[in-house]
Amino acid sequence: MTVSYELLRVPSRRLESPLSWCIFGILLGALELLLPISSDACGAPPRFNSMKVKGNPATSYNTGDKVEYECRIGFRIIVPPLPTSTVCQADNTWTPPLQEACTAKSCPQLPEPINGHKIYANGTFVFGSQVHFFCDEGYYLLGTKILYCELDGKNVAWNDNPPRCEKVLCQPPKQIPNGMYTNSHKDVFEYNEVVTYSCNPSNGSDQYSLVGESRLVCSGPNKWSGDPPECKVIKCAYPVIKNGKLVSGIAKKFYYKSLITVGCLAGFHLKGSNTAVCGLNGTWEPKLPECIAAITTTVKSSNQPEVSFPSDDSPTKEDGLDGKLFAVIVLIYLALQ
Repeated sequence: MTVSYELLRVPSRRLESPLSWCIFGILLGALELLLPISSDACGAPPRFNSMKVKGNPATSYNTGDKVEYECRIGFRIIVPPLPTSTVCQADNTWTPPLQEACTAKSCPQLPEPINGHKIYANGTFVFGSQVHFFCDEGYYLLGTKILYCELDGKNVAWNDNPPRCEKVLCQPPKQIPNGMYTNSHKDVFEYNEVVTYSCNPSNGSDQYSLVGESRLVCSGPNKWSGDPPECKVIKCAYPVIKNGKLVSGIAKKFYYKSLITVGCLAGFHLKGSNTAVCGLNGTWEPKLPECIAAITTTVKSSNQPEVSFPSDDSPTKEDGLDGKLFAVIVLIYLALQ
């Protein structure tokens, strides 16, 4: 017995319905969006402060492109090292995501200056840092006060040598004509040391006066607190005040800075200051006062009659008449006896 098989053919059908064509178009568009883009799949690789892309960056990156980073000048790889390469993915991202893998290089740590101290501005001595130097009282800084950690080729270094603290000393102050100062035999004076000037005795009839500061202090390297004074003859005229007198400061001659007190005679009052000082120009400061005659004022009596009112105890007019009449009667009686 022979058995035969015959393939069943399904008749072919065409997409004739408009709705079918619409669905087909939507599926085709979705498929196109899902397909990877062949160019410019990733944007520019991320930028970092401590590292940069090796070589010249590309204008566009495709899927699978790899980017390598290296440390910028002044920075070094962090230990233990972190990833420094990333790959462009089909979803327009870079994988693995990177972080700063380099750190700033450090300048050599500097020692404390003798008789002084230093301060790192940001607490570190890495690339870009500053260090400030200070000296103890009685010492001054010789050198650069602020140093910077800067690039030195591919490494970093301080931009200058550290300063040092030197002891404050002064050369002897100037000698003055007709005067002297204490410890004039010394060749050098230390910080805060004091010299005192005075004037020599005069060979003439007038004495010298010290004009200026008598004490100078060594306040800085070869620096005194002021200029030396002078020894001069400065006199003021004898203070004559009409109808006045000297109360204190009485002398035969009045030299610079002489202080006097004045007053007025009886019947006069003072117009101005009662004290004066012999000034630098040989004049009294302030100007001597004047003594002005006192003005006496009299009060004229009023011409109006005085009005009085009797009190209860005062005698009345009638009481006075009765008394006089009684006296007359007594006199007549005595005469007739």
